[in-house]
Amino acid sequence: MTTEAPATATSTTPTGRQVWSRARGAALAAVLILAAAVAMAAVHSTDHHGDLDPRSADPYGSRAVARLLAARGVSTRVVTTLGAARAATGPDTTLLVAVPDRLTHRQQEQLHAATAASGGRAVLVAPGSWSVERLAPGVTADPATSPRSALAPHCLLPEARRAGSADTGGLRYTTTHLDADACYPSQRLATLLRVPAASGSGDTVVLGAPGILRNNRLDQQGNASLALQLLGSRPHLVWYLPSLSDTTTTGDRRNFLDLLPTGWLLATGQLLLAAGLAALWRARRLGPLVAERLPVAIRASETTEGRARLYRKADARDHAAAVLRSATRTRLAPLVGVPPARAHTPEYLLLALSAHLTGDGRALHALLFGPPPGDDATLVALTDRLDALEREVRRP
Repeated sequence: MTTEAPATATSTTPTGRQVWSRARGAALAAVLILAAAVAMAAVHSTDHHGDLDPRSADPYGSRAVARLLAARGVSTRVVTTLGAARAATGPDTTLLVAVPDRLTHRQQEQLHAATAASGGRAVLVAPGSWSVERLAPGVTADPATSPRSALAPHCLLPEARRAGSADTGGLRYTTTHLDADACYPSQRLATLLRVPAASGSGDTVVLGAPGILRNNRLDQQGNASLALQLLGSRPHLVWYLPSLSDTTTTGDRRNFLDLLPTGWLLATGQLLLAAGLAALWRARRLGPLVAERLPVAIRASETTEGRARLYRKADARDHAAAVLRSATRTRLAPLVGVPPARAHTPEYLLLALSAHLTGDGRALHALLFGPPPGDDATLVALTDRLDALEREVRRP
């Protein structure tokens, strides 16, 4: 009965300090990324909680304007699906779309088809180029935004003239509709547009910034007056908060990259570029191999035994047999007058050996160029036969 010796640490086994030295850079980077993600999530969760939600009393919510509308007899209903928003459109209804850019192109086309023929009013809050051209055909968003500050109406729209200055700065728009009301201009581009419907009844209001609807800015300038007039022209207000989980329609849904903020994509690209430059910098430091003297002298027998143990551990009998046969052929070739370059060619080596020995050439071929052994006993027998052949050739 045999027992295996317990595994012992070798000089190549990394110590705990070496492992920590190699991994501390990656661990530090992971901690920094995690801390940044937690900080960004905390900032976003505290600053814009309940954004444009008429049920929220937070600074960025819109509960105050909903209460003022209720006092004037206007009912407010919140919907979160496209199907509910389309079903609620009508001549006595104002449909407010809080985040138009959250809709896919297919959803935008379906929503515009429902509002255009309803005879009611549609209010689009800060739609960007992703959505405004489909929800309000003929209207284009300018790439540059204006500061979100109080602006004067400078138009003939009655609601804007009665409200006076309001915090409408933000996105700016241009339109091809000649009968549209372009109000609150910033650098000659409107931040509020009213586009009449082609059917003659109903209209679409494009608002460049949501500030006049939020609780924390409703009492400033003419924000409350403008918000109440834009949203209270019909007895019913449907407040549509688009949801990313809305699956009531099928079509061209955004993929994961479309949902990521642009800053995250840019930061990821910069990190990849930095990683590539760091890899190039590290690779340039790798020069040619340099021969280095060993700190201690190692006996050849120890090296041979160590390599043999590796072969045995890997079950590499074929490789061990090939090494033994190659070394034997290299030593036998000069003894029988074969050039070293042809020591491993059977035609030359076996012919020269047959002239010095008496025996079967097929046995020599199997011994020096045969297949690998199938087990350890056959490998040991092969080693003994190679030693015997070399002694016989060296015998005077």
